[in-house]
Amino acid sequence: MESKKVQYKSKTKKQLDPQAEALLQRMVQMNVPALNTLTPTQAREMMRGLAPLCAAPEAVANVENLRIPGPGGNIPVRIYTPQGNSPFPILVFFHGGGWVICDLDTHDNLCRSLTNGACCVVVSVDYRLAPEHKFPAAVEDAYAATQWAANNAHRINGNPDLIAVGGDSAGGNLAAVVAIMARDQDGPGLTYQLLIYPATDVSSFNTDSYQKYADGYFLTKGDGEWFCNQYLNCEEDRLNPHASPLLAPDLSGLPPVLVITAEFDVLRDEGESYAKRLKKAGVFVKCTRYKGMIHGFMGMDGLLDQARNGIEEASAALREAFLTS
Repeated sequence: MESKKVQYKSKTKKQLDPQAEALLQRMVQMNVPALNTLTPTQAREMMRGLAPLCAAPEAVANVENLRIPGPGGNIPVRIYTPQGNSPFPILVFFHGGGWVICDLDTHDNLCRSLTNGACCVVVSVDYRLAPEHKFPAAVEDAYAATQWAANNAHRINGNPDLIAVGGDSAGGNLAAVVAIMARDQDGPGLTYQLLIYPATDVSSFNTDSYQKYADGYFLTKGDGEWFCNQYLNCEEDRLNPHASPLLAPDLSGLPPVLVITAEFDVLRDEGESYAKRLKKAGVFVKCTRYKGMIHGFMGMDGLLDQARNGIEEASAALREAFLTS
């Protein structure tokens, strides 16, 4: 049976950013299939083929691949070190990909840019993926890696008193959950959260942005449902705050946060709702919506000017947080 292809919608320049529109049309020409029609293995291979969307990787002072202890076995991590004098602040970073796809390599460019831009050590975490390892495996690995970074900060030329967590999409979900876990489980102390178009509520797909941008804008509603079906064990998991941090009963006492959302993204509303709940709970919040952008835009800096703007904003927020903590 012929595989279903993604149908990308054309929008006027007053709405969708012209570069984003051109990118979506390019994906049509590339015959990029809908993620939710693929097996996890096929989807992972397809994402690796989108590398041309990234700019040339930035040079950093040092890159080291390690395997650190985790609850399900060793966790691969990649340590990026900037130029300068240590100890450096630390960003523990979790890649996106719906808890199913992507890896250290797919997010190598973004981690390099954040390393240089924020002048911090970045610990990129290759947590276990679903469906081979379902919820809460990714959460357990993310928290274990954050604890390891705190306990081994001097080993990686880092400052144990200046640790942030961050991630994009599913990685933003993990960063938000790790911040809650660190608060509830007595550490490690965290300085900041960087949540890039985060998934914060897997209990439903009925937000306005999920309805408006269900198809045609890179990440689709069908993709979101497919990812969650791969990741979660049962319907009850959808209501677990470690899967849906937006549903956490208490968001007070969490570190300051930058939430970045994209206008034409199914995850836009839940990311912004999470920012509003954090602010209501007394957390310092900055939330920036990038107009005309689609999901995943910060990993597309080879083609989208606003990707670089987002990276610069994230880097500046991290630098300020590290300097003022």
